[in-house]
Amino acid sequence: MNAAIIGQMAISGALMGLVYALIAYGFQLTYATSKSINFGQGELVMLSAFFSLTLTNLGLTHWGLGLSYALMIPGGLLFGALMGLVVERAGVRLALEQKSEGWILLTIIIGLFFFSAAENIWGRDDRPFPTPISADPIHVLGVDVTRLELSVAVGVFAIMGLIELFKRRTLLGKAFEAVAADRDAAELMGISATRTVMLSYGLSGAVAALAGILVSPITTVGPTMASALILKAFSVAVVAGLDSGFGVVLVGMFLGVLESLASYYVGSGWREAPGLILLILALALRPTGVFGKATIRKV
Repeated sequence: MNAAIIGQMAISGALMGLVYALIAYGFQLTYATSKSINFGQGELVMLSAFFSLTLTNLGLTHWGLGLSYALMIPGGLLFGALMGLVVERAGVRLALEQKSEGWILLTIIIGLFFFSAAENIWGRDDRPFPTPISADPIHVLGVDVTRLELSVAVGVFAIMGLIELFKRRTLLGKAFEAVAADRDAAELMGISATRTVMLSYGLSGAVAALAGILVSPITTVGPTMASALILKAFSVAVVAGLDSGFGVVLVGMFLGVLESLASYYVGSGWREAPGLILLILALALRPTGVFGKATIRKV
């Protein structure tokens, strides 16, 4: 097989894998503070993408595509953050207060509600997502990469970098880290764990919104757009470990490359297989993840 073709597929797959990594990073944010995750995260990606598309279409009549797209991004991120807060308040907070696992079912139910809402508001048909970013390929070292694909990498690393900088350099971010390390000790120090969990779900919602904005110009926007993304993202989170931001990037890119090569060698029908195989192996051999840390429980 031509090395150039392998390189082309590897690069394209790795860039798509960054979207999986971004969604998996959203899982990590909420798990760090509350040991819970939003199983409706895929619907949050989809709903935010539809809302962002609506903002873009409204802006086209006044500002043109370039300015409309630039103004849509903060609006879409804010919407995602608000929806993340809705999930925390309606589906997570009470279950955590009662120290139950009810948040699992409640986040799934809220996700189904988001799915139904999207179908009733925007319909069931897939829609193109207009973008001023060119889809023309750039030829670099024998590999064609589009500016649209590169924008995915820029967006993923930008938001993950900003959130990590926020967590390490701001007082509120240090409170986030304190609750993640030891919730009870953080509360004894006067830190509100409830507000910190709210913050984590808000950030997770913004991350989901950006994932929707980045992937929509490539895949189109539809109610089922995130059904496959969420399973792969969950696989990435489990394989990497739910406490390693660096790990999800590596595993996400690795899974994207595997998928791309599997679809070429075996057939497109087997594209989902690598993620499932990695998930099974991780659960069987290393439940804490490749980059995860083993926890010691006192009894």
